[in-house]
Amino acid sequence: MSTIRVATPADLDAIMAIEHAAFPSDAWSAAMMAEELASPHTHYVVVVPVGAGPIEGYAGLRAPARANDGDIQTIALAESARGRGTGRALLTALLDEASRRDVRTVFLDVRADNPVAQQLYLSEGFREIGRRANYYAADGVDAIVMQLDVRSWAAARSGRPEEAGACT
Repeated sequence: MSTIRVATPADLDAIMAIEHAAFPSDAWSAAMMAEELASPHTHYVVVVPVGAGPIEGYAGLRAPARANDGDIQTIALAESARGRGTGRALLTALLDEASRRDVRTVFLDVRADNPVAQQLYLSEGFREIGRRANYYAADGVDAIVMQLDVRSWAAARSGRPEEAGACT
């Protein structure tokens, strides 16, 4: 069993270990991640086992309060945490925060060679709106740009189908 909590600067080393394992060719630097954790415009969360144990994953949202749009900056899991719904739980935590911040639209980039992540995002209501050729240049991989209407997502999760199709 695991729990999700807000990330703190004390989590930086554990986050960076997962960052380097998950993104070996384009990992962020520790300085960049430290800035993200400290920014008032971001919201980072970590998933930790109940009781004791190392962080199993982390995720970040860049969304200034009351901004019209936000960006999923990253979602990364330790290998041992994959395939258990942990990625969806982290994504949901970010989208819940986007909703609390009154963000209307969330964007993200996903690697074109990562069908598991693409399917996760599609299943939560994201849709593909474009591609960035060779975005992950070190690997020669395109980025798929995806978008989600946060209000429709929140309405669908709350069981209010009359609002789920609302346009903003």
